[in-house]
Amino acid sequence: MLSNLGTIFVIIALLISFLLIFFSLREFKTNNNLIPGKIFKFSLLQLFFSISSFIILLIAYIISDFSLVNVYENSHTNKPLFYKISGTWGNHEGSLLLWINILVLFSSLFLFINKNRDKNFKILTLLFQNILIVIFLIFLLSNSNPFSKLFPIPLEGLGLNPILQDPALAIHPPLLYVGFVGSSIYFSAALAALISKIDSRTLAVSIKPWVLVSWFFQTVGILVGSIWAYYELGWGGYWFWDPVENSSLMPWFVMTALLHSILVLERRIGLYSWVIVLSILTFTMSVTGTFLVRSGILNSVHTFASDPSRGLFILSFLISMVFFSTYIFFKFAPTENKKYAIFSKETFIIANNWFMIFFLGVVLIGTLYPVFLDTITGSKISVGPPYYNLVLAPFLIPLLFLMTSGPNYKWISYETKSFFDVVLVLSVLLFLITFFIIKNNSFLLNLILFFSIYLITQTLFDFYESFKKRNVNISRIISHLGFGLLIFFIYINHIFSQENNFNLKLGEIKKTDQYIIKFENLEEKSVKNYKSIVGYFNISDKKTSKTKELKPEIRVYDRPITITYEASIDSNLFSDTYLTMSNISETDIFNIKFQVKPFMNFIWFSVLLLSLGGLLNFLSRNKNEKN
Repeated sequence: MLSNLGTIFVIIALLISFLLIFFSLREFKTNNNLIPGKIFKFSLLQLFFSISSFIILLIAYIISDFSLVNVYENSHTNKPLFYKISGTWGNHEGSLLLWINILVLFSSLFLFINKNRDKNFKILTLLFQNILIVIFLIFLLSNSNPFSKLFPIPLEGLGLNPILQDPALAIHPPLLYVGFVGSSIYFSAALAALISKIDSRTLAVSIKPWVLVSWFFQTVGILVGSIWAYYELGWGGYWFWDPVENSSLMPWFVMTALLHSILVLERRIGLYSWVIVLSILTFTMSVTGTFLVRSGILNSVHTFASDPSRGLFILSFLISMVFFSTYIFFKFAPTENKKYAIFSKETFIIANNWFMIFFLGVVLIGTLYPVFLDTITGSKISVGPPYYNLVLAPFLIPLLFLMTSGPNYKWISYETKSFFDVVLVLSVLLFLITFFIIKNNSFLLNLILFFSIYLITQTLFDFYESFKKRNVNISRIISHLGFGLLIFFIYINHIFSQENNFNLKLGEIKKTDQYIIKFENLEEKSVKNYKSIVGYFNISDKKTSKTKELKPEIRVYDRPITITYEASIDSNLFSDTYLTMSNISETDIFNIKFQVKPFMNFIWFSVLLLSLGGLLNFLSRNKNEKN
């Protein structure tokens, strides 16, 4: 029954999408300035049936309805309720249905929130958004139906991948989907703006809240995924340039560039076409990331199962979307000939944009090059941190300088600002103090350290000044402070991190320069859905004489049969002590990875601060629009 009802609701949502496309086309040709009420009603009905279909799938997971293939393959009766719920989107079919729900939700919200905007702009946005909805609904029904039946009905399911059974990863995909799919609405709005020829401020004010929402959720989603990988996968770091990690980072670069460009556009001083290009490119990168994750061409711990037909569909859609949007752009894009003063705020924003696009290009090449090489020559390589560090690190220096100096210049102004000021002098002093404490001899790393300190100091001064002035952009100050702190603590973490890999038997001791690690005990435990072997390790610090106990685990899940290695982390404000163990097959020897990771909590806090700036910008949008 649930299978039939879910499929029926999806089909109804598809039919309503076709009706919305039909009525949108018809209304676009009329001279009436008001959108008929039936379009609003159909949009609400579309949202109702779309959400209802997802709720039906959710119920099927909660009650363990194994008559659905999707539930059988990704759940079992003994799985905790929380992971039954998260299992709904922890697979290709369920996550695609969630993807469609977000498309529909953003379509309805845009229509109702922008009631006072130009009619043709709203109608065309609705039209393009529903074309996307139709395409993905057809994909869902023809290739990835989460309501496909299974007969005879099995008594038990196969279970969800144990690696995905984690609170952080349960919320990680929905956060990223809002970021990924949220970019669709300003993709549709950008194409609509070109055809309806709305003015720059109307476009900027219309899409800015959606850009902020998608950027905020994308940032937080990346953060949650990074924290999950840190403690769940035993990697022991905050970022490893994994291809699927990169697929979430690529649209983030473009979103960040777009956010800054909108600041110029809403003041009617150019970048209209550039904002259109960035809006199109953001969703293009989102679909590219979706293709990489769902096609099976990437080898990663968190890709979906390989299915060439799915990859072919998404690739075909991606190519068609790029050609169609390019055609619309060149046919309708206005001619712009804006000249900016060298030392003006808009010039610094444009430079910031080009750095973001450069970072995007570097990550895109690093992610796709191994795929193309494998396809053409059959050679398998991986592109890791050395490539990204070598290429990206030098360009962090001018970016940090732009973020520090740019906000202090005026709009449309030829007035130059003195380079030497109290902030610079104070930054130099703080850098020298830090340098003599750290004593790192890398010229490049020291430059990055200096400019991160310069950015932090300037934003703190700006924060102080904001209490004395009105209309100061607090959200910008907080985001820039978060970014400066992020770079600073990544630098400190890189310099002072320690890692030791060695083998131990039960009862043996390993001594490092600073620590004594004793393998004290092993214990077997049985939990509801897995069995585990827990190791007890005593860690003694030679310098402080303090001791701590770490208890890493080897877990064996039976549905499906999977072995995971759980890190044990002793975390305090300033440093994490991190240990994982794995058994060497058919021996009593365990491989131990012991790490000390300073300032990890400060890295997570910096990203939260960065995202908080975007949230504050969104919450203050009404005040900014009135100004």
